[in-house]
Amino acid sequence: QVQLVESGGGSVQSGGSLRLSCVASGYTYGTGCMGWFRQAPGKGREGLAHIDSAARTSYADSVKGRITISPDNAKSTVDLQINSLKAEDTGVYYCAARLRCPRYGDNWSALSVDGYNYWGQGTQVTVSS
Repeated sequence: QVQLVESGGGSVQSGGSLRLSCVASGYTYGTGCMGWFRQAPGKGREGLAHIDSAARTSYADSVKGRITISPDNAKSTVDLQINSLKAEDTGVYYCAARLRCPRYGDNWSALSVDGYNYWGQGTQVTVSS
């Protein structure tokens, strides 16, 4: 059974940084692709970042330049570094994994909630101004 567990959320002031981690059990990074999503209060789930088994990445335009998705093989996690946090970054951040990956360059598919087979429970990030 696949289980994804996120950690690293919390409260931070605007302009600060956070590093979120996703630990997977029953699923190994490299099996497929993984992504990070955000759900702001009252909004739908938004794709932020995607990484494939070759460590190629793609990002949503709304956060490009401020976030980095990366695997940490030593800790068996896929991390999301978020810099220059803004109040609008507030929300629940989810890690997700998929067995079948989209064609590289198909960012729309990579950042769509459709196609992901497994989801974590989420970690709350609150940014105060």
